[in-house]
Amino acid sequence: MSKLKYFLIAGFLRLAGLLPLGLAQRIGRLGGLLAWYSNGRSRKTTDVNIRLCLPELSPTEQKQLSRGSMAHTGMTAMEIPLMWEWPVEKCFNLIKETRGLELVDQAIASGKGLILLAPHLGNWELTGLFFSSRYKMASLYSPPHIKEFEDYMIRVRGRLGSELVRGDRRGLLRLMGILKEGGVAGILPDQSPRGKTNAYAPFFGIEVRTMTLVNRLIQKTGANALVAFAERLPGGQGFRIVVEEAAPGNGDPDPVVAATALNHSVERVVRLAPAQYQWEYKRLRHRPAGEPNPYYPNKICR
Repeated sequence: MSKLKYFLIAGFLRLAGLLPLGLAQRIGRLGGLLAWYSNGRSRKTTDVNIRLCLPELSPTEQKQLSRGSMAHTGMTAMEIPLMWEWPVEKCFNLIKETRGLELVDQAIASGKGLILLAPHLGNWELTGLFFSSRYKMASLYSPPHIKEFEDYMIRVRGRLGSELVRGDRRGLLRLMGILKEGGVAGILPDQSPRGKTNAYAPFFGIEVRTMTLVNRLIQKTGANALVAFAERLPGGQGFRIVVEEAAPGNGDPDPVVAATALNHSVERVVRLAPAQYQWEYKRLRHRPAGEPNPYYPNKICR
């Protein structure tokens, strides 16, 4: 059954990879809007996240942002096959602007290595592809349930030499090795972490379980940290690569202080393009014990 699922997914990816960017984005936008109007689970999660994280917005503004977010998430979903199936040069031709690359060059020149924080904002697949073409890079990933699809994902993401490492002990040791060699480690910083190596820290003012991995890597290697994303330009024009400073404190000895800085780093770039953030993810589901689960108000977090 897993092989059948793989062949179906791979077939869809290859077909979708034949599309031009503009058409893929229009299809994705339509799919996202249909999901928003259907008022299903993704819409409800998006609405909860925006209402809790951005209370300063009026109800009308929150509704507009929810609608825009799901349209952009649909576009992201249809862009991923392009990033995986297109020749890399064709992908790079989509990058029309860059901002802040001098920060990366300065960090690499220090010889301390660089942790590149790439949240679920804009097109994160293009972000990884772009930086793996310029630097010695390893990226942390969680393996999918389908083994054959994992092999495919490693091949397409690593076709420029980037290493993909699992989030286990061996993978973390490899990340440390890359950083000590002055290379780049790519990490998605806005996932709800599993296991015991985490801390509770505010994300848009709400205490949530947050990874301490970035802090541990900085403590072990002295690496720098920056935040990067590929911002979608309007009208199918392409993308802008944006690099920003991470918030101070990611290397603080106190893991709560460091986790707070990590979340603040994500918040700052999300506010640059809030509609392009994946608000559909249940980032707030793991809260301190005794707090209500915002997605299931009748359930209490443990």
